[in-house]
Amino acid sequence: MQTLLLGLGNPILTDDGVGIRAAEAVRAALPPGAPVTVGEACVGGLGLMERLVGYRRAILIDAICTGDAPPGAVRRLTLDDLRTITPPRHTASTHDAPLLTALETGRQMGLPLPDDIVLFAIEAANVSDFGETLTPPVAAAIPEVVQRVLTELATRNPQPATLNFEL
Repeated sequence: MQTLLLGLGNPILTDDGVGIRAAEAVRAALPPGAPVTVGEACVGGLGLMERLVGYRRAILIDAICTGDAPPGAVRRLTLDDLRTITPPRHTASTHDAPLLTALETGRQMGLPLPDDIVLFAIEAANVSDFGETLTPPVAAAIPEVVQRVLTELATRNPQPATLNFEL
């Protein structure tokens, strides 16, 4: 199958909604017929793993709270990178499995999961307060995320001729 682009987060927890907002902006920038399925998800772990089934490639966009970078900083992370990061808030639950564990479980079950998974993580300032407005530095990061995702799609797309757009 094609590429799945998922914006992750909770749109009513201030900066936690940045992944969803960024995915919406990428969707608007894609040319018609691009071989990319764009969606949003408010789930993690097993629920997120289920959304990835059947795709060859996945690009995820989400907020992250490491404290290692200023709010609005954008990082491109691989699954190997996620193994070395202390889990940020909202990623671990006693009722669900972390994404890496969920992917391992799905693969052991024989589910067709993507081998190529990339996460664009935006350092958040506030993921605790209820609100639908992103903080200014996080909102300002969305154009950079869109540009980086479009570049990722154009340079690593298995069918490059179908993604013909200006960066």
